Order: sequence, then structure tokens, then C-alpha cells
Amino acid sequence: MSDSAEQSDEDLAAAWGAGLEEEATTMPVQPARVLNQAEIDSLLGFDEGPSSGDNRTGIQKIISSGLISYERLPMLEIVFDRLVRIMSTSLRNFTSDNVEVGIDNIVSLRFGDYLNSIPLPAMLAVFKAEEWDNYGLMVVDSAMIYSIVDVLLGGRRGTAAMRIEGRPYTTIERTLVERLIHVVLADLSASFDPLCPVSFRFERLEVNPRFATISRLSNAAVLARLRIDMEDRGGRLELMLPYATLEPVRELLLQQFMGEKFGRDSIWETHLAEELWNTEVDLDVVLDEQVLRLSDVMRLQVGSRIILNTPPDSTVALRCGATTLFEGRVGRRKNRVAVRIEKPIIRAQAGMV
Repeated sequence: MSDSAEQSDEDLAAAWGAGLEEEATTMPVQPARVLNQAEIDSLLGFDEGPSSGDNRTGIQKIISSGLISYERLPMLEIVFDRLVRIMSTSLRNFTSDNVEVGIDNIVSLRFGDYLNSIPLPAMLAVFKAEEWDNYGLMVVDSAMIYSIVDVLLGGRRGTAAMRIEGRPYTTIERTLVERLIHVVLADLSASFDPLCPVSFRFERLEVNPRFATISRLSNAAVLARLRIDMEDRGGRLELMLPYATLEPVRELLLQQFMGEKFGRDSIWETHLAEELWNTEVDLDVVLDEQVLRLSDVMRLQVGSRIILNTPPDSTVALRCGATTLFEGRVGRRKNRVAVRIEKPIIRAQAGMV
């Protein structure tokens, strides 16, 4: 009885295996699909559009709000708006095509977070702010690179730029992109001119984000994402300025409008002047100054005498703190020691506060 049961189980298993093999041979084999860089960036969450920040859930906004919180720089937004207007004109002259430049968004984030989120392949241009003695970063994405090459080399309108994955950039492509970077840096310098003169100088061009590190990964930075459209072609260009780079002009960037100055308050000035006239100060009469050794000072006791080297007719100094104001003579008036001011001390204008 047990032998027949074992035999039936073996027959059932053999029939089941044969059915699986027959099903596998009859089903068509699906070819493996290779994802391109854009789809990989989308899956990893790197390809975020201008409205991606509004689609986050409430808990995501709460978590991310504690990561970085930096002060807004109102004047910097005006500088970038001016940059867009200048770039629209300069890029039209540069490409001889109809170019539209717009700002996607301006955000504050940590430098390391941005460096890890750069969609590759891309070109990273490191530039230096000469007057501020610090660096900035410009990122040109792959679509913009192929679009600018296509436009400058006479590509036909109405055809989208081809994106070839896994191919390094050629010397011609790097040279044309460097020309674009020089144009953008000149426009960035012109956009800062009404605020403060600064010249941005191109340093080097990298394709690996690790070699484009210009700041500590935990440092704060401001990122401006620009969108450049040339009819059916275009791409994105991103400007990264660490807050350490903007520190020399931080006070200017905190202004609400260009050349911010407030009017005079005559009431407060009058009140301050009246209070200053009523301020009490100490005026010391210095009869003599001597330099003593520490051993002589330690031997001083009650009843010791210190001989002053001031004759009766000599002048003494009248001081307020460490500043000598007048010269005078010591005398008596109604059984009291008095000092008569002879002349004021004329100080150099540079030394006066």
C-alpha cells in the first residue's frame, strides 16, 4: 500500500514538471529593456521639475523643514531677475536664434545634497568671484549641451537634440560649452554691477561632481535653476553660490530694494544731542607720572613718601579716560586746590572719533 502511494506521488510530480516545461517553452521570452539616463534619474527622484516641491506630502515637508533653514536674501532674487533679462539678449546674439530664459526656482540647500543630486551626464563649470575671493558652480545639463552644439553648428530647426548615453564629451562640445559659460559669467557680473562690482572668472570644466567640490558638503548654498528654450530645443542651467561666497555682500543682499536708505529722524537726533550734553564724565588732573620697579612698589608702606617731579609753576594735564583734553596750572581758590585751564590740546583730525 505504501509502495503504490509513493509511486503515485512520483507520477504526479513528473507530470507537474512536464507541464511547467511545456508552458515555459510556449510562452514568448520578453527581451530585457535597458533604461536610459532620464528614466534612471526619474526613478531615483533626481529629475525634479519646478513644481516638485509642492507635490510633497505633509510629513515630507515637516522632515525636510528641519534639515536646512537659512535667511532669505531679497536682493539676490532681483539680481537673478536681472540676469534673466540680460541673458535673453546676450544668448540671442550668441546663437543667432530666438532664445527665452526663465527661472524655475531659487532654493537654499546644503552643498553636499545638491552635489549628489546632479543628473549625469553634465558639465560642471567652476568659476571664481575675484573681489570676494571665493568660488561658485555652474551646471549645464546634457540636453542644454547638445542643444547649444546643434544651434552653433547650424542644426536644422524643429529637430530635437539627440542624447547619446555613455559617450564622453568631445573637444568640440567642451569648447562650445565653454563659450556659453563665458557669456553667462559676463552676464552674471553685469547683473551684480548695480549692487557691487564683481568679476566672475572661469576656472575649469569638470564632468565628475567629486572634482567640482568648492565648499564643505554641509555648508549652505543658494541654487538658481534657469530654463533656456530655443524653439524646439533647450535645456537647463543651474547656478550654485555658497553662502560663504556671498558673505562679503550679505548686508547688501538683505536689502528690500536697491540702495536702501532711510530718512533722517530729527526728533531722535535732538533728543540724543540733549542727552549727550547732560552726560557726566570724569576729568582727572595728572600731576606727575613715574615708573617704579615692582620691588619698590612692594616696599611701600603707610607713611612712605613719593616725591613728585612737578614744580609749582609747571603745567599739568587734564584727562578724560586715556585722552588728554587740556593743560592747566594748579593753584588755590578759597582754601581749595584748583586747576586753571591754560590751553586745550589740539588733536589730529584722524585721531578724533
